[in-house]
Amino acid sequence: MLLTGFPAGMLQCNCYVLAPHAGADALIVDPGQRAFGPLRRILDENRLTPAAVLLTHGHIDHMWSAQKVADTYGCPVYVHPEDRPMLVDPIKGFGPRLAQVAFGALFSEPRQVVELDRDGDKIELGGITVTVDHTPGHTKGSVVFRVTDGPADMAFSGDTLFKQSIGRTDLLGGSGRDLLTSIVTKLLVLDDDTVVLPGHGPKTTIGAERRSNPFLEGLS
Repeated sequence: MLLTGFPAGMLQCNCYVLAPHAGADALIVDPGQRAFGPLRRILDENRLTPAAVLLTHGHIDHMWSAQKVADTYGCPVYVHPEDRPMLVDPIKGFGPRLAQVAFGALFSEPRQVVELDRDGDKIELGGITVTVDHTPGHTKGSVVFRVTDGPADMAFSGDTLFKQSIGRTDLLGGSGRDLLTSIVTKLLVLDDDTVVLPGHGPKTTIGAERRSNPFLEGLS
């Protein structure tokens, strides 16, 4: 399996590209600010065709380039319905015009949007089976994408779980209780060797976070 990624934009959001092999269809996870250029190079170098853009949640640093990528390559954007409004208002609660003033961008929905409204659903995309776990807490519509087709199980955790940290809950729609519940019921139940690919920072494993993440001490 081909997996690569890079931190995009001012907020260094990790954008990931996943495909069964070179020359195949690919999944794009969280294409953030200024992600289009690096993405295009990766796709061209590996002869990949985007089959879908997957958003772990709707915050601006994760969805900035989603519409451009999806509409350029003619593929759908997958997002939880709770966070779908952020496709046009990524600083939700402050209004789309603030995003335009603060970031110089005005956002619009991609031509194709698919809502991830079934917790635990398995979807077949680009020859890869993706399990979608609804993990509210950072936002109401946060999700984790799990893939078990490769040599190691992977969880694209967005801003729910990081190496030695967890997502913030002080923004609109955030809930500390919901976040910890999501981590306990959806992530800590996974095998210790599951690779966690977070929205920011380095990768980790479920076992490493279970043992040493200070925010998860005492949880099981």
